[in-house]
Amino acid sequence: MKVRIMQTSACSGCKISAHCSASDTKEKLVEIYDKVSIAQHVAGDSVVVVASYQTALQAVLVGFVYPFIVLVATLVIILQVSGDEVLAALSSLGILIPYYFIVFLMREKLRQKFTFTLE
Repeated sequence: MKVRIMQTSACSGCKISAHCSASDTKEKLVEIYDKVSIAQHVAGDSVVVVASYQTALQAVLVGFVYPFIVLVATLVIILQVSGDEVLAALSSLGILIPYYFIVFLMREKLRQKFTFTLE
């Protein structure tokens, strides 16, 4: 089941939001694989999408913490080996390209790991 979520900024309810670039609304689709949750709802129902604490923590680790560790480790190693700050900075940024490419290749496995349910 695909659930459509309307993500709005905090100031989207403001009277002058039509004239301000800070008020932003985006539509996102979340896929739900929980058969029990799916069986209880039909198209058009208003639902609450829930992710477990463990799922949220794992997503933050994969998306932000692990790449940060890889970036800093690469920066320190290249700086110690070469002594060239520019090379170390470019290498540490460049190492993120294969990291996120690997994450992209593993998207199906990650999709199974990061699951959502309906409340």
